[in-house]
Amino acid sequence: MRLGLALGYWGRGPSPGHVHLAQEAERLGYDSVWTAESWGSDAFTPLTWIAAHTSRIRLGTAVAQMAARSPVTTAMHALTLDHLSGGRVMLGLGLSGPQVVEGWYGRPFPASPLTATREYVDVLRQVLRREAPVELAGRFHSHPYRGPDATGLGKPLKPITHPLRPDLPILLGAEGPKNVAQTTRIADGWLPLYWAPTRPEVYGPALADLPEGFLVAPMAQVRVCDDVSEGLLPVKAMLGFYIGGMGHASRNFHADLMARMGYEEEARRIQRLFRDGRREEAVIAVPDAFADEISLVGPRERIAERLESWRKGPVTDLLALAPDPHTLRVLAELGSR
Repeated sequence: MRLGLALGYWGRGPSPGHVHLAQEAERLGYDSVWTAESWGSDAFTPLTWIAAHTSRIRLGTAVAQMAARSPVTTAMHALTLDHLSGGRVMLGLGLSGPQVVEGWYGRPFPASPLTATREYVDVLRQVLRREAPVELAGRFHSHPYRGPDATGLGKPLKPITHPLRPDLPILLGAEGPKNVAQTTRIADGWLPLYWAPTRPEVYGPALADLPEGFLVAPMAQVRVCDDVSEGLLPVKAMLGFYIGGMGHASRNFHADLMARMGYEEEARRIQRLFRDGRREEAVIAVPDAFADEISLVGPRERIAERLESWRKGPVTDLLALAPDPHTLRVLAELGSR
């Protein structure tokens, strides 16, 4: 099981320690570093900055949002950075949800998310392989565009720039069982949002027969500390926001996933509290048990013991949301055993 460093997205502003953490991760032998985006900082610019200050560590987006860019634009970002970094890019994508897609990106949320995702990946593959001009008469993606307001002058095109790697890895953030099953068929890897090593059945039978070389790369908050309850507070704060605020009450994929993991009543309560403006109570309402099973928190010995269960399953890469260099070093030492 390889180790990756997940830096997430910026809050109010850039973190002055991210480049240093990425350099330290590279020095410690971490395989990859990952950036993200929501409705603030983008995923590719910080990753490019990190690429310029590192030399070996692989560079991933976990995740870049599909609604933010057309598939050819995303392909242009990926192939450009792949050239500049010497072939280190892994492209992780996510569809997000209606609240973000329509509220922030000003685009309709696709009526068939699986079809939209499949078409998006199809276009990406065509660009990166550069075997022929890009053509797709899709339900959500049309190349050339042939909508009712088209001029009719659109021409199928190949990228001017030759991609460095036609097989640049594409990973998808998927939560529902059908989405996960499709991911194993059309992508090179999967980025689970919440992964509990003892509950692989939550994602259905899709994980029973994975393609050879398929990546399973969940993110988990990691923190070496003496007090487990205190160490879980950042995990609970993240969960309170994602379950309560990252999506509409009637359609929140994160809350639905928590429900499938056995915490339906708690998930709905967190949503109600967050919706009523009682955010601190929403965080407190996150069960310690749930926060604990999807993270690695506590003294070194406890993390070492729990790390074994992560190694036994299908996980190929553990992407650690590690808040400090000490935790980064301890995890590297434990991971090399």
